[in-house]
Amino acid sequence: MPFGARMLEGGGVRFRLWAPSMTQVVLECLRGEDWTDTPMQHGADGWHEAVLPDAAAGLRYRYRMPDGLRAPDPASRRNPDDIHGPSEVVDPQAHDWSDDTWTGRPWQEAVIYELHLGTFTPEGTFAAAQQRLGYLASTGITAVELMPIADFPGRHSWGYDGVLEFAPDASYGTPHQLKDFIQTAHGHGLMVLLDVVYNHFGPEGNYLHGYCPEFFNPAHHTPWGAAINYDGEHSRTVRDFFIHNALYWIEEYGFDGLRMDAVHAIRDDSVPNIVEEICTRIHQGPGRHRHVHVVLENEHNESHRLERDAEGLPVVATAQWNDDLHHAAHVLLTGETDGYYVDYVQRPLEQFGLALAQGFIFDGKPSPQRHGELRGEPCDHLPLAAFVSFMQTHDQVGNRAFGERIDALADPVLLLAARSCLLLSPHTPMLFMGEEYGATTPFQYFCDFGPELATAVTEGRRKEFGRFAAFAGEAAQAQIPDPNAESTFAASHLDWSQCNESAHAETLRRTRELLALRQRELVPRFGGHCGAARWSVEGDALRLVWQLSPGGAASVEPPVLLHLVANFGRADAEVAWPPGRVIHLLHALGEPAAGTSLRLATGGVCATLEESQDA
Repeated sequence: MPFGARMLEGGGVRFRLWAPSMTQVVLECLRGEDWTDTPMQHGADGWHEAVLPDAAAGLRYRYRMPDGLRAPDPASRRNPDDIHGPSEVVDPQAHDWSDDTWTGRPWQEAVIYELHLGTFTPEGTFAAAQQRLGYLASTGITAVELMPIADFPGRHSWGYDGVLEFAPDASYGTPHQLKDFIQTAHGHGLMVLLDVVYNHFGPEGNYLHGYCPEFFNPAHHTPWGAAINYDGEHSRTVRDFFIHNALYWIEEYGFDGLRMDAVHAIRDDSVPNIVEEICTRIHQGPGRHRHVHVVLENEHNESHRLERDAEGLPVVATAQWNDDLHHAAHVLLTGETDGYYVDYVQRPLEQFGLALAQGFIFDGKPSPQRHGELRGEPCDHLPLAAFVSFMQTHDQVGNRAFGERIDALADPVLLLAARSCLLLSPHTPMLFMGEEYGATTPFQYFCDFGPELATAVTEGRRKEFGRFAAFAGEAAQAQIPDPNAESTFAASHLDWSQCNESAHAETLRRTRELLALRQRELVPRFGGHCGAARWSVEGDALRLVWQLSPGGAASVEPPVLLHLVANFGRADAEVAWPPGRVIHLLHALGEPAAGTSLRLATGGVCATLEESQDA
């Protein structure tokens, strides 16, 4: 890696900093209680470099600019005293890996579990989360997705305000403990994905503005100020910084893939753009030897980023978060129509069915919420595994004023039916931490900024919700939890004792049953291209038929049809029996005989597999 502190084979450390505007940079190192100065050599293309033959792992260091500004290494592997403190030299080869035989898992096996390290356990550390990995594996999870861990300001954060992209936040533990977490996950058969933020830096502690303006392109404006410079003068080095960051997490830590936050907010007019270049480098690098996946968050529903090649492999990204399915399900289950939910108000059951059938709902359609603007691209040619679909995420819970989960808002019977539809579909399903047992603890927005910024964030959040009728007055806005309050962070921790309560234990049992069924009956039949399905709405019942290809796209084996029918009405529904072998039946009424109709109570679900030469 060309950035940061690199340990040399013969001993010593090479320090490199890119700062074209600086005429002289001084490397300051902490030796005992004293700081020592080493002027760095100013080389070509804006690089400053120094080699210290006696430096070793554990050395604290920072950079001093001509105006006196002191800054941590932007490529710091560890900043033990938070973002404003010095960086620490880390030996990337020191960890004793024991998972050399691990090559990841194919994407069709993915069942993702999104978690926030600081609130997943009472301790909020890598080591504590590591103790829960066996539980996740036994539940049927196959991939853990960590919310961003890049070093952020303060003691706690969602992680989307990180400023040191290579340094795991010290509040979670050490690099060694993160590697232990990943190694243990692999031992349980779990992939580990990392959420990375390449569209902006956080508002506190980003020293690059002070000494390296070349990192930003003022020609592009974003909600966070000038955009990261992916396409202006000097952009090659900036692009390399983020490409190496992506490879670093995959190669040095053994992550099995990345989730790239809000790629629609990346400003880059280059061809190829930075998202495509990162994916190409991953495919051509670690992706040649093991399964490595890239998942996008992209409001624009750009299906061209999800295209497959002739062998069915991703050309750019593996999958995308599918907000469309969540929004349709949320309106269907809760009746809420504020904000972006207005796009899903009309016939939400049909919208939910369309999302389950083809992935995106907005595939080039006009968006009412965006005043008729066309949103999305056609997607019915894509495999449904390219859509990561969910009932809730950190966003959809935490962006609510009080952070309520859907379990606190929806009829549990209908919610179970919707989850059953998702978990038994060919989509790539994702659960948000605690969802498997129906956690009712909130997940609120929290941060730990310095005083001036903290006040602005608190006031800004309350003003944002002031647009809604429920928070029109100051008194109502004052009830919204303060993001910087310790109590807001504390309230967002999972309450694991709920697992022992009867209703939550039953939800956990149902989740495990559905995921075991998925693994046993469906995953072996997801080997080929499972594209858009047939779907229909019959009264309040939703019917879907997916065609599966057990042996892969080129297989001569006959296809298999997966049928699913679910009743989302408040009254019983009488529907035609779906053909094939029943693999799941929930809330059926009476003892149906062959050839008769099927009567489903509210929330009833029936799934069958039709395996025949005629399918």
